[in-house]
Amino acid sequence: MIQLSDRLAAIADYVVKGESVADIGTDHGLLPIFLLQQNISPKVILTDIRKGPLEKAKANFQAYAPEIQADIRLGGGLDPLEKSEVDTIIIAGMGGLMMTGILSADQEKTRSYKKFILQPRNGRDKLRIWLYRNGYSIRNERLVREGKYICEILVVDTSFREKPAKDDHFAEKLSNLEFEISPLLFSGKDPLLKELLECRIKVEENIISDITEKGSETSRRKLIKNKERLQKLKELEKQLIIQTLQNRR
Repeated sequence: MIQLSDRLAAIADYVVKGESVADIGTDHGLLPIFLLQQNISPKVILTDIRKGPLEKAKANFQAYAPEIQADIRLGGGLDPLEKSEVDTIIIAGMGGLMMTGILSADQEKTRSYKKFILQPRNGRDKLRIWLYRNGYSIRNERLVREGKYICEILVVDTSFREKPAKDDHFAEKLSNLEFEISPLLFSGKDPLLKELLECRIKVEENIISDITEKGSETSRRKLIKNKERLQKLKELEKQLIIQTLQNRR
């Protein structure tokens, strides 16, 4: 029986029993094997733009699940799939900008699937901004540790939500860092949120220190933005502390 890492297990938790799935950029294919072995998904399609990872996935099917006929397809993004071919799309371990490229390539096709489970390696704010501006709803978010990193998992509903007007609350959300630190992590009382905030604060403090000590004149002019960002992060940390204390009462 295949054993998943905490990151992949957290992604698998968001697949509802009976949903058909496509794993985009599958790499080793361990998550599809798990979903099929556990009878969570009746159908899982594995895709990757490179032949190497697909060969690795085939080898893992032979090693861990020789009784299962794997549906493995070569191609980038959603290209190997037909419209509405599966219920849920998983894209994990790619950059947020690459994910937005995949989602935006053919939005009619993108919306033909019911749900996306996204785990961006970076560029999370850019991914959230794209989803917000294009009328997608983030239904759930979760943090999970993988080694020294804290990974963010987004569950996205593709049912149409009216696109926000130009004068909607975008500027306010951007200013409050809501696209970087999701409010869903606060409302969901994510146990790793405190550590995530501490990490972001430390990174910002290091940037400010480096600019102050040896930054160029141009970078020093941008210092005010870094200080404002640090202040916002500390305000979010304070908000979390207050929320935690209230929950203990």
